Amino acid sequence: MLVSLHVKNLALIDETEVYFKEGLNILSGETGAGKSIIIGSVNLALGAKADKDMIRTNADYALVELIFQIEDKKQLAQIEELDIPVEEDNMLIIQRKIMPARTVCKVNGETVSAKQLQQIAQIMIDIHGQHEHQSLLYKKKHFEILDNFAGEKLSHIKEEIQEQYNIYQELKNELEDAVLSDEAREREMAFVTFEIDEIENAHLQMDEDEALEQSYAKMTNSRKIIEAVSMVHNLTGYESGTGAGETLGRALRELRGVVAYDKVLEELETQLSEIDAYVNDFNRDIANYMSDMEFDEADFEQTRQRLNEINTLKAKYGSSISEILEYKEQKQQRLYQLEDYVVYIAKLQNNLEKTENALDMLCAQASSVRKEAAMMLAKTMTEALKDLNFLDVQFEIVISKLGKFTKTGYDDVEFMISTNPGEPVKPLGNVASGGELSRIMLAIKTVLAKNDTIDTLIFDEIDTGISGKTAWKVSQKLGLLGRTHQIICITHLPQIAAMADVHFLIEKSSESGVTTTQIYEIEEEDIIRELARLSGGMEMTETVLQNAREMKDLATNTKQY
Repeated sequence: MLVSLHVKNLALIDETEVYFKEGLNILSGETGAGKSIIIGSVNLALGAKADKDMIRTNADYALVELIFQIEDKKQLAQIEELDIPVEEDNMLIIQRKIMPARTVCKVNGETVSAKQLQQIAQIMIDIHGQHEHQSLLYKKKHFEILDNFAGEKLSHIKEEIQEQYNIYQELKNELEDAVLSDEAREREMAFVTFEIDEIENAHLQMDEDEALEQSYAKMTNSRKIIEAVSMVHNLTGYESGTGAGETLGRALRELRGVVAYDKVLEELETQLSEIDAYVNDFNRDIANYMSDMEFDEADFEQTRQRLNEINTLKAKYGSSISEILEYKEQKQQRLYQLEDYVVYIAKLQNNLEKTENALDMLCAQASSVRKEAAMMLAKTMTEALKDLNFLDVQFEIVISKLGKFTKTGYDDVEFMISTNPGEPVKPLGNVASGGELSRIMLAIKTVLAKNDTIDTLIFDEIDTGISGKTAWKVSQKLGLLGRTHQIICITHLPQIAAMADVHFLIEKSSESGVTTTQIYEIEEEDIIRELARLSGGMEMTETVLQNAREMKDLATNTKQY
């Protein structure tokens, strides 16, 4: 359930906070008061596209905060699957801060992406915008509604269809790519054979390139290395007259000449002797290194040519020797296929046929479930539409077979309706008016609400194009739906507003040249006055107010049954 909405610095709203309640929450107000901003702010908090122009003039940022109370265990599990933190009291606090350069989205204090917000929205709330009923003009929406109604039984089959369809498409594409003329096959065989031979003739060894690069770098810089090493050899040696070895030798001889006079010097003599031995060993090792540095031009040229050969292969077949060898194996398999072309094509065709048969069976299962669900949905929808003042309505769902497989099966779904006696059913998009589409969508929402776990439904002007008795029927349907769900509804019809369990008024005011929108809960006489205003009374006469009271009483009595 949506507990509260807090909005700050958004469009005409300076700062406002609304605490929603269970049942039917009605929002009403004068045209232009900012009703759309309220629903728009909910959408923003749940990941809708944000624009810096939404930030209130002279403000640095806009802030929208929603607080949900999660009561359904399935909803809670779905939120946790998204790795979204949930408070101990199952509260979900969503914040979105909109700044000129960026937006920041947080859930229970942790930063999340706009995509995660949209995923949360699909779990927590169903928003019916002003023009959503227009989507009923498209068969794609009919398909979506039916599958939603069919529920988990169908969703499991659809998962299998998706998996099998992917395999089917891969095999189909492979077979299409594999069909070659004899001439094209001979050309490809010759080219593949050339590539395989070029790699095999190189006799590549794993990690050979790394060893060669090290050797090449050493050879290329050999002169610089030898000059430095020679200098080190002289500085630590025994032949230049100033080397460390010679100096240590003289120091050691001087110390040994006096060690007999003081036993303390024995330990120092031992240390110096060890240092002399270390320097001697180092000098000998570096001399050996110098002798190993000797190489001839032939070795250098051979290394350079081998590196060039390997790098040429890398440029063609892969960035490393392992990738080159893997490429060769792939081409070897391709060569086997081309050499055994008839068998290869037959195998592909056989695999495709098996996959197609398996996919066809799954699609048939899905179609069977859809047809069963379509009968139930059509019956339920007919009853719901009659409750909404479609007196002689016929509602049918036609399922036909497409000429191809899709990732959801092979069914095509279309809603058919007749709203006049004696008229045959026709496609929904060809028959229904705007007001009728709005009521049909309300009926669909009502029917689907029984099947899903979403607690909160928002309707933005569901009353478009209706009045009179039909408006009362819609009002009664919303009141009934409010017994099991939290409904938040923006309306301009008094019949619907009268059915409210809680009523909020949206007002726009101007002070010192600054326009602001406020929303607050109204009660008792204020509700009556708002119903009177919605009824179109030019003046708040006692007659107009009495009519509003009677309307409220009628709605209250209706909700008791």
